[in-house]
Amino acid sequence: MATLSLPGLDRKLAPYTTGEPIRFPSKEEIASFNRVAYAAAHVVADPLANNDPWIDAAVDWDRTIAFRHYLWDLGLGVAEAMDTAQRGMGLDWNGAQELICRALDAAKSRPGVKIACGCGTDHIAPGPDVSVDDVIRAYEEQIEVIEKLGGRLIVMASRALAYAAKSPEDYKRVYDRILGQVKEPVILHWLGEMFDPALKGYWGSDDHMAAMDVCLDIITRNAAKVDGVKISLLSKEKEIQMRRRLPKGVRMYTGDDFNYAELIAGDEEGYSEALLGIFDGIAPAASAGLARLAKNDLQGFHGILEPTVPLSRHIFKAPTRFYKTGIVFLAWLNGQQDHFLMIGGQESARSIQHLAELFRLADKARVLHDPELAASRMKQLLAVHGIA
Repeated sequence: MATLSLPGLDRKLAPYTTGEPIRFPSKEEIASFNRVAYAAAHVVADPLANNDPWIDAAVDWDRTIAFRHYLWDLGLGVAEAMDTAQRGMGLDWNGAQELICRALDAAKSRPGVKIACGCGTDHIAPGPDVSVDDVIRAYEEQIEVIEKLGGRLIVMASRALAYAAKSPEDYKRVYDRILGQVKEPVILHWLGEMFDPALKGYWGSDDHMAAMDVCLDIITRNAAKVDGVKISLLSKEKEIQMRRRLPKGVRMYTGDDFNYAELIAGDEEGYSEALLGIFDGIAPAASAGLARLAKNDLQGFHGILEPTVPLSRHIFKAPTRFYKTGIVFLAWLNGQQDHFLMIGGQESARSIQHLAELFRLADKARVLHDPELAASRMKQLLAVHGIA
C-alpha cells in the first residue's frame, strides 16, 4: 500500500491510501476463455524524438510492441491501429502501416495469438472533391496492404464516406463492393459520433435505429464475409437489439466501454464478444474475469469486472474521443512506459482533476499493478502541476 495526497473537486488535497492489486491469472486459466476478447491497444510515444509533437508522430516501437506481448501474455487479442492507437488523432496511415507491419511480425513468434488490424480511408481527407468511388478505392488500397502482410481486417468507419454519402444506398454500395473482394471474413466497426464527431449520421441516418437497419442489411447480404460487427454507441440497449438481429454465425463484439461486463456475460438469448479500448488499461482484470466466466462463475466474473466499470466510465466520459489520455496515463502508472507523453500532445487533453480521480478509481478497481510505483508517479505529475 501507498499513501499520497490527491486534489478533490473542492480544490483541496486529501490523503489517499491504495489497496491491493488484482492477481494475474495463470496460463491454465487463460487457456480456458470462452469469449473472444480483443484489446484495442495504444501506442507509446518516443520522448526523445526531436520533432513537433502536435504535428509529427514519433513512436517508441520497442515499448509499443512490448505492450502487445503483455496483452497476448494475458490471453487477449490485439486490435491493432484502431482509434485507441490514436488513428486519426496523431497516427496517420503511414504510421499505421508501420505499426501493423511490426505488430504482425511480432505475432508470428506467438503461435495462436489473435491480432486484427484496422483498415479505413484516413489517407484521403473528407471534402467536396472526394466521391463515393474515391472512398471505395481508398478502402481497397488499405485492404490490399494489410492482406499482403497476412493481416486480418477490421473495417473501420470512414470520415470520408460520412462526408461523401448522400443516402444509405451509398453506404450499401461501398460495403458491398469491399466485402465482395476481401479474402477472409472481417470485423465491421461502427464507431459512434461520441467517439468521433465526424462520423455523425453514419449508415445514412442520425437515428441510430434507422442506421442499424442499414448496417444489418449490409451484413445480412454479405454474411459469409463478416465475422462480426463491433458497435461503439455506449448504449447496451442498442447493442442487445442489434445482437439479437444478427444473422446466424455473425458475432457481436461489444465496443461499449460503459456496460461491457453485462454485455459480455450475456443473457438467455446470447452474449457479446469483446473488442474494447478499456481492455488496454484493465487487461489483468479483463483476463481474470474472463477466466472466471469460462468456469461458469458468473458471480466471480462480475466481482472482478464490475469494479472496473466506474473507472471505464470516467476514462470515456465526454468528450469521449479524449479517452486515450486516460489509457496512456494508466500504462505509465503501471510501469509499462517511462513517461506520460502521447503523440499529438494528447497528454494535455484531460485535467489534473480528471487524472487524480482516475487514479482513485483505478486503485478501487485493483488495476494498479504496483501501488507504490503508481503513487510515486502520481506524485511526480502533481509536482509538475505545482501541487504538493
